[in-house]
Amino acid sequence: MAARAIWKGELKLGTHKLPVKLFSAIEDKSVRFHILDKTKRHRVKQHMIEPDTGEEVPNEEIRKGYEVEPGRFVILDDDELESLKPKASRDIEVTEFISVDGIPQQFYERAYYLAPDGDSANYFALAQALENEKSEGIAHWVMRNKTYTGALGAKDGYLVLSTLRNEGEVINADELPKPAGRAPTKKELELAKHLVSLLEGEFDPKDYRDEYRERVMEYIAKKAKGKAPRLAAVKTKRKTTSLDSVLAKSIASLKKGKRAA
Repeated sequence: MAARAIWKGELKLGTHKLPVKLFSAIEDKSVRFHILDKTKRHRVKQHMIEPDTGEEVPNEEIRKGYEVEPGRFVILDDDELESLKPKASRDIEVTEFISVDGIPQQFYERAYYLAPDGDSANYFALAQALENEKSEGIAHWVMRNKTYTGALGAKDGYLVLSTLRNEGEVINADELPKPAGRAPTKKELELAKHLVSLLEGEFDPKDYRDEYRERVMEYIAKKAKGKAPRLAAVKTKRKTTSLDSVLAKSIASLKKGKRAA
């Protein structure tokens, strides 16, 4: 199935504009279930219920409220929320270019492909320049009533636009609890270094699958045919407390596997 553009806009760099089309770079493969009546197997609907009386609340009586303190809400109606939406625009404005390693990994959120929408020569020239210079741009745009900040990069000759999380959404490492206990020994550091060298390789997306989803879909397919296969219990590994023991066993296992191969 051919990819379909989900949005169109113009990439703005200074006074120059480049028409582009936005495509999602990922596809959600989550298993989704319908909620059914146990006896009739009909889909059931959710309703808003007043917790004290158990009575259903009609849609026209439902309001949106933000809790500013326990039990105290600020109510906003649809007109007020509409007035707060950002001004609609089709511009994806690039304000600066930085090194590809200038943004911490935890800021990246969702990736999109940008494809040319007419001006292909300038499009591919920009993509090649970003790859050659190992740079990415900081971009700002409005899409579907929401403002975004993103990183504009290039991969395999095409532009890639990744949305970035806001500063308030990202937890810095220095906010985490400080490590407790002793520092690793020289032997443990050498074993860890050796283990890393034994596991050197290249990323291949074909090696990584959603095994839970595959098991669920396989089970559903068999049950749809009137079968209900038994599933083996997932085994849990025994915990160990010695780091050098764990590393040594891992290294021995890897060496054994390589000899067998």
